[in-house]
Amino acid sequence: MTAHGIRFVAVASVLLLAACSQSPSSSAAPAAGAAAGAATAGASAQDSRFEITATIRELMDSTVDPAADGLWDAVAVTSTKKGVDEKQPRTDEEWAAVRRHAVTLMESMNLVVMNGRHAAPPGTKAGEGELTPDEIDQHIAANPDALVGFAKALRASAQKSLTAIDKKDVQGLFESGGEIDEACEVCHVTFWYPNQKVPTS
Repeated sequence: MTAHGIRFVAVASVLLLAACSQSPSSSAAPAAGAAAGAATAGASAQDSRFEITATIRELMDSTVDPAADGLWDAVAVTSTKKGVDEKQPRTDEEWAAVRRHAVTLMESMNLVVMNGRHAAPPGTKAGEGELTPDEIDQHIAANPDALVGFAKALRASAQKSLTAIDKKDVQGLFESGGEIDEACEVCHVTFWYPNQKVPTS
């Protein structure tokens, strides 16, 4: 064999040994990278399922307030010239209708605290004693945990309503309505009317 042939065989042997000694981890690195990329893409795709189309004010008008009113109006005692009128759910259908309000109120709190949701539509004028929408947005951005805490408190009160409804407990439903009112008010005073003076008892 010529010297050129010997050198060729030697170089081929070295290349063959290098290929055989390549570790599984190094060969798996590109695959792992691809898997990580796929996971990231999956997470992005999952996030893209959520699209904010309404402001907090619009959610209040369309979802939160009607649901809360449905619970508050379910139980009432009215005195008239004819006597005392006690309003409460009595049939299964009436209890089912009130239950829908409780579920709606609970789930609406998940929508209220979504990141990126503004306080009110552009051009909305502040009400008397109320911060402007931009000021409310800034206040929420500076205190996001407070908003989440208030939402959780309201959801817990609505859960009490739901429990009372499932038991057809009229008194329990009435009492939980008071807690819902308090939870709403403390959030409004904190973010919408922080300068409002709250009367002390």
